[in-house]
Amino acid sequence: MPNPKRRHSKSRTRQRRAHDALKVPQFYIDKDTGEAKKPHRIDAETGTFKGRRIIDVKESE
Repeated sequence: MPNPKRRHSKSRTRQRRAHDALKVPQFYIDKDTGEAKKPHRIDAETGTFKGRRIIDVKESE
C-alpha cells in the first residue's frame, strides 16, 4: 500500500477538514400551524404536501 512520502502541512490538513463541519438542518415555518418543518416532506399530521391531500390520516381519539 502506498504511504505518504512527506508530512502534510497544517494548512493543507485544515483546508481538507473545513468541509467536515456539521450543517444546520433546513426548516421552514408552516403557514397554518406556525411549526418549523422540513421541506419536501409530507405532513404526517394532516397528510398534505404543497396544499394537496396526499394520504389519508387516521384520527386519534
